[in-house]
Amino acid sequence: MSAFKDPDRHHVAVFVRDGVMPLELGLVHQLFASAQSAGRPLYEVLTCAVAPGQIRTDADFPIVAGHGPEALAEADTVVIPAAHDIIEDTGELTSEVAAILDRIPPDARIASICTGAFVLAAAGLLDGRRATTHWRSADDFRRLFPAVRLDPGVLYAQDGRYLTSAGEAAGIDLCLHMIRSDHGSAVANDVARRNVVPPHREGGQAQYIPRPVAEPRIAATGRARAWALTRLDRSISLAELAGQESMSVRTFSRRFREETGQTPVQWLTQQRIERARQLLEETDMPVDRVAAAAGFGTGASLRQHLQAALGVSPSAYRNTFRGVAA
Repeated sequence: MSAFKDPDRHHVAVFVRDGVMPLELGLVHQLFASAQSAGRPLYEVLTCAVAPGQIRTDADFPIVAGHGPEALAEADTVVIPAAHDIIEDTGELTSEVAAILDRIPPDARIASICTGAFVLAAAGLLDGRRATTHWRSADDFRRLFPAVRLDPGVLYAQDGRYLTSAGEAAGIDLCLHMIRSDHGSAVANDVARRNVVPPHREGGQAQYIPRPVAEPRIAATGRARAWALTRLDRSISLAELAGQESMSVRTFSRRFREETGQTPVQWLTQQRIERARQLLEETDMPVDRVAAAAGFGTGASLRQHLQAALGVSPSAYRNTFRGVAA
């Protein structure tokens, strides 16, 4: 008998271990459960463990996992939250956990939240791949898993079917990214509104890493970003952006990266891709007009950037997501 009840929904299995962080478990259930199309739930989420039963958390209360490894074997997506256990210290899986991970279907999407990335790395799933984890654990991660291309500056990373995220709240960004990839921006934005969270956070972990008190206070570049968002359809120079904050180009570029984790050019490209996605989903504008409105100039340029960012052409993206309703 199947652990999942609805064969028509996307099956998400959350694999928990002793010491799991309740926030990470809860946010997966809350966000995926909020995703709907025409009032129909799009996901079914189950919590599973090495064996069904009570699981210790890092708070003063336990949780109960209703399912065992059988849920992983039937999952379309597997999410592994962080837990305070020996994997983070030794970089080695227990035989039980290793056997359970082997039951995940070869075509399933596998995601981790925070230091849940240690589990994926210990299983060898991230070797040679780009991944991230909480910035405080980055040095330990590099030491234990030198074969992984760690990027500690981002909120989440995807390399093929493997996805990793930074600290606990970055799990929200990751789940919204998966929902957006599955069902488009309209559905993901509706989930964000329902849960009163931003549909997309700018920048990466760099803005959350504490700096020495002796450093001078970093000036905001928010005015320049807000100004640029209303002018994505035209060429925007670095000098114009810096001028919005009355800074030199060199100072602006340095502070922009400190605040967002990206260069101004990277940030502009990302915003233009998001604008193009919105127009492809919500309008019937020809591709060339979408390209112009998003600031890419030509349809060929839009195709190149969308292919690099999402792995699809504008027409393929529109065919997938046009008309998806929240």
